[in-house]
Amino acid sequence: MCHSYFKNIKQLFFCLGFSGLLLVSSNSFALNLQQAERLAVQSDPSIESYRATSRAFSEASVADDTLPDPKLRLGAVNVPVDTFDLKQEQMTQVKIGIQQNFPRGDSLAIKQQQSRFLSRAALSKADDEQLKIIRDVRETYLNLFYEVSAYQIIRETRKLFSELVKITESNYASGRVNQQDVVLAGLELSRLDDRSTKIQAREESFRAELAQWIGDIAWNNISMKFPVLPTLPEQVDLNQVISSHSLIRSESAKVDASKQMTEMARQEYKPGWGLLVDYGFRSGNNPDGTERPDFATAIVTLDVPLFTGNRQDKTVASGQQMVTAARYSKDDQLRKLKKFYEKNKHIWLRLGERELLYKNSLLTAAKNNSKAALNAYQSGVSEFNTLMRAQITELDVRLESLRVRVDRATAQAKLLYVTGDSNNEQI
Repeated sequence: MCHSYFKNIKQLFFCLGFSGLLLVSSNSFALNLQQAERLAVQSDPSIESYRATSRAFSEASVADDTLPDPKLRLGAVNVPVDTFDLKQEQMTQVKIGIQQNFPRGDSLAIKQQQSRFLSRAALSKADDEQLKIIRDVRETYLNLFYEVSAYQIIRETRKLFSELVKITESNYASGRVNQQDVVLAGLELSRLDDRSTKIQAREESFRAELAQWIGDIAWNNISMKFPVLPTLPEQVDLNQVISSHSLIRSESAKVDASKQMTEMARQEYKPGWGLLVDYGFRSGNNPDGTERPDFATAIVTLDVPLFTGNRQDKTVASGQQMVTAARYSKDDQLRKLKKFYEKNKHIWLRLGERELLYKNSLLTAAKNNSKAALNAYQSGVSEFNTLMRAQITELDVRLESLRVRVDRATAQAKLLYVTGDSNNEQI
């Protein structure tokens, strides 16, 4: 009976391994990480929103360097109200003219430059948004991959435990084992069912999160090949990498745009001016019978910025504070980005050490422990609960090894958000 028992266990392990290969093969065309990234970037509205904003500022920059539209003047002057006869009085005129205003100093060129900086800031923000989406999709997909893989591992273990329950019940019926072994086997089987339910709940949660980027495709089967991420650069000049990051480029462009606002305020100290040209038509004749001559008028207007204390001075001071605020915002983003990189760099390195430990030692030790427990139980030198604990330990080690790999890949995805990768340019 014992020989057939252990033969059944070996057959069970072989079947589980073969079914795992079939499962991987059937999922070879399932959704993978690269497909999820492309779908997320292509369908995300925030990226296009920032790009549209960039195009809007770019178009506005052309208009900003253009003079305001001239004004056409048309009317009658000195019309007698008793008869409204345009020929009655010599001073009566029908006037037509044009008026053109010229902004202060270099305000048009400065305004154009400001719009260009804002366009650049929005475009860099779009690039940063794309990097963030790729980072978040990678993290979500990796967690989804863990839950799907963990569920399969537990289901494999459950098949083994289910077989152990049957064999234990059979042995109990023949008086070979006591009732406690039967109860323990059933208890562990129920605990596995509970873990499976929890994993399914987390899997559905990650699928729902992924669906916000790629839609209902998130509920399709996913590839069971471990997701491959671009490699990290071996040498990283952190100051250079961060200063050229799209988020910092956006903040730098905002600082430059704020400087242009200050320069615009300084132009208020300079006078603006305008030109007015009128032509007045007169009808009727002079007392001597000659035609009345027409009148021409040319007027130049000039702003006189005498009282600058409450307007120009305050506007310049306000602009300077805006520049200071933009610089502080940039410095804050620099600090956060550097902290983000250094934190995940240490996590990535330590998880790499743990990954090697599981690969080179723990997985093999857990597997050997299960075999030793099986041999000891077969030889009658250990109890059934020792075998169960060994099987549960192997399961936990396998799940923890998978968790370490996924967490390290997640940390790598976060580092790639800072350093960038060639895949982003192809999406």
